[in-house]
Amino acid sequence: MSYMLMIVEPVGQRRAAGETEGQARYARMLEYSAQLKARGLLSASQSLRSEAEGVRVQVRSGKTVRVDGPFAEAKEMVGGYYLLTCKTKDEAIAIAEECPAAQWATVEVREFGPCFT
Repeated sequence: MSYMLMIVEPVGQRRAAGETEGQARYARMLEYSAQLKARGLLSASQSLRSEAEGVRVQVRSGKTVRVDGPFAEAKEMVGGYYLLTCKTKDEAIAIAEECPAAQWATVEVREFGPCFT
């Protein structure tokens, strides 16, 4: 089964941590990715830039609305993800518990499936 681990972090946390700490955290995440790949569990992973560089798009009644970041109402942002192939949800949760980001962010575990159920 496919699971996504989403790294959900407070807005502004990266800036507050500073470049040195940020680089150290990133190195830990790269090592974690390499370990998951070596175990045959990792399908894909990627870090995302800050929400300040994002754009939100909505289409309502045929009209498109675009809002450039930063998004004033946002308290958290998705900072990255891991796409895993695991046998069970419990295995995916155990892998999330090993994730270094769980020490400074929230790691949300989600199984892939249809959005209408």
